[in-house]
Amino acid sequence: MPIYEYEPLNPRKACKTCAGRFEVIQGMDDPPLTACPSCGHGVRKVISWCRAAIMETSDEHIRVDKTISEYEKAGMWSHAAELADTHSEKIGNHDLKIRALDNYKKAGYDLGTLEKHAKTTSD
Repeated sequence: MPIYEYEPLNPRKACKTCAGRFEVIQGMDDPPLTACPSCGHGVRKVISWCRAAIMETSDEHIRVDKTISEYEKAGMWSHAAELADTHSEKIGNHDLKIRALDNYKKAGYDLGTLEKHAKTTSD
């Protein structure tokens, strides 16, 4: 169910609930509120800024992720690790970097040689 924002028609007569903008979970077919649920003063629905970021995954990332998964299923840990490592550097994805490190470990690489890979720009 969507969350809608409301604000008072007359801020001077508003209560603590409706003094600023407040949110209400409503069905899409529900009529908009006309009064504050706490004090009964008039309110109106407002257009709010979307607080969620919609991130689209590129076709390339989907293809690479699928290939990495196929390598992992086949037990080709070093192939999976190298592809994940290279792609994580390209797109700056920390989770993919961790996945690469896990695959390097499964491939039998010495943990000491992986230290340089564990360092990222966010560290």
